[in-house]
Amino acid sequence: MAKISACIISFNEEKKIEDCLKSLLPVADEIIIVDSLRTEETIKIAEKYTNKIFHQKFLGHIEQKNLAVEKASNDWVISLDCDERLTDELQQSILSIKDQLEDNSADTYCMARKTFYIYRWLNHCWYPDTKTRLFNKNSAHWGGTNPHDRIITDGNNIVKLKGDIEHYSFDSLSAHLQTIDKFTEIGANEIIKKNKSVSLISPFTHAFWIFIKTYFIKRGFLDGFAGILVATLSSVHVFVKYSKVILKRKQEKQGLA
Repeated sequence: MAKISACIISFNEEKKIEDCLKSLLPVADEIIIVDSLRTEETIKIAEKYTNKIFHQKFLGHIEQKNLAVEKASNDWVISLDCDERLTDELQQSILSIKDQLEDNSADTYCMARKTFYIYRWLNHCWYPDTKTRLFNKNSAHWGGTNPHDRIITDGNNIVKLKGDIEHYSFDSLSAHLQTIDKFTEIGANEIIKKNKSVSLISPFTHAFWIFIKTYFIKRGFLDGFAGILVATLSSVHVFVKYSKVILKRKQEKQGLA
């Protein structure tokens, strides 16, 4: 039977990391944590579950996660964020295919992610939000564009497992707004770094499309008031991100950056 390394990155996650680690115990043979200059409480909790804790100033979501994968002693890796946990059904799905991993029957495994938003589960606007989280580190790695990382694999045989990743995202509206400010800053810098074209109408067109997609196409209206909040703030997120790109480029032209 193949062994699985669980890889996690953390930063001041004392409120959520323990439930994440508990959910990994039935399937993981080792747990790797890369912590971004943490609070002591986070580490005290983590030390109850693993002695493989590494400290690294935050390099970026993709870079930090790839560093955690490099530390894994097993080829097969399952990666979670601290605010995520495996359901019982997903644990059983992973255990049922564990003895097949060495036969390379699949290149990677994906699963649905279900989000708890402030006061309720989102059954539509952010669901199933399929994520690839179980993979062989020799043929897959973290890529994408910060802060929206994703697994890049050499193969195309991706098998979906039964069960969900439970995602405990935002505890309050304030937390969501703070994340929007942080992630739009990272996203805007990535767009500038890659020299992508952004016009004056980009904030409006992208924001309009995200609202339509989230609220109507994904049927976010069935998620009640949380659905309208998520659709609205998702559109605000992309509006602010592209607006920051425009403003940063204008500041740079005027020598103000």
